[in-house]
Amino acid sequence: MSLEVITLGCRLNAYESEVIRARAREAGLTDAVIVNTCAVTAEAVRQARQTIRRARKDHPNARVIVTGCAAQTEAETFARMPEVDQVLGNADKLEARAYAFDATTERVRVNDIMAVREQAGHLIAGFDGRARAFVQIQNGCDHRCTFCIIPYGRGPSRSVAAGEVVQNIRALAAQGLREVVLTGVDITAYGADLPGTPALGRLVEQILRLVPELPRLRLSSLDVAECDERLVELLGSEPRLMPHLHLSLQAGHDMILKRMKRRHTTAQAVAFCDALRTRRPEIVFGADLIAGFPTETDAMFDATLRHVADCGLTYLHVFPFSARERTPAARMPQLPGNIVKDRAAKLRNAGAVALAQHLTTLNGATLDVLVEQDTLARAPSFAPVKLGASATPGSILRARVLRTDARFAYAEAA
Repeated sequence: MSLEVITLGCRLNAYESEVIRARAREAGLTDAVIVNTCAVTAEAVRQARQTIRRARKDHPNARVIVTGCAAQTEAETFARMPEVDQVLGNADKLEARAYAFDATTERVRVNDIMAVREQAGHLIAGFDGRARAFVQIQNGCDHRCTFCIIPYGRGPSRSVAAGEVVQNIRALAAQGLREVVLTGVDITAYGADLPGTPALGRLVEQILRLVPELPRLRLSSLDVAECDERLVELLGSEPRLMPHLHLSLQAGHDMILKRMKRRHTTAQAVAFCDALRTRRPEIVFGADLIAGFPTETDAMFDATLRHVADCGLTYLHVFPFSARERTPAARMPQLPGNIVKDRAAKLRNAGAVALAQHLTTLNGATLDVLVEQDTLARAPSFAPVKLGASATPGSILRARVLRTDARFAYAEAA
């Protein structure tokens, strides 16, 4: 074998894995498996350990390197694993020098992520086998939601300068990539640490103006409490900005939001969705929701279920609550596991119903879909579309929806 990078977790990890691959190759690393881990839940850490064991079994002679958020927050957990050759923290994983090994190389290289104050833009040549590219505009988080371990894995919020972001996107567009997703840990915090404190809306405006050859731009998870007015205006009017937003909501009851230390209320979330839907009726929303947060009563959970309808959510990313060591929520009264599991299932079912309802609205519509692979594509609303014939991955195809079911819209070239 030569070099394999295994990605676990979020879109930001997917982007960083491409940078890791490029930097490791620069360093001449071969016969190695790099596992880029996630720490968002205890289950994510368990999956990381499982992945590492499988990697060692499949590649007994390879060097196994563990990096990412779980490596940053639980370095000793992975250092104790006999399958692991090196643990590399988030502060070093995007540097070529981190993958140049000799006899003096430390087995565990995990530095203080909270001391990191700058974020460079990493120019990547493209994404092998992917129809769209993720571009990192920000890293870290200055907030302290009571359930979240990620700030301890990513450090303080820091933004990539607009010029570097534009340069990266322009290079990707020049290679023929038709869709770019702006990603980060807390992208609505973008610019607060830069001179003049430019907000996310200003960055989006610059990208659209300076890279006119890019047909489609998407945004990753947004915090409704931080969205600036210019961003809202662009989302409501700019056709190249895709009408699909994923919101970091987490719950639909104000007391639970307060105990989570979130910065929005349920009324603000509903108002945000309503305002954008008024400006742009075709816009579709997704959301992160946590099921079974400590102290959540049946009535509080029912409020979250109603919130799905009140906000008009279509895509739900449901997390059963997972207590993470070092977080305040881990010290709160916990709910029984069976209740957490049952509530997560109910939320996922609500999401499945919402998606099926959205898909029915596409019947007979003609859409410009981005082909992801072979016969699978995505509508501007991110709805999954099955094509009647194979098409070139990465291309944008005009298609007419013939029918839908609970999972897909089925279409043919228009």
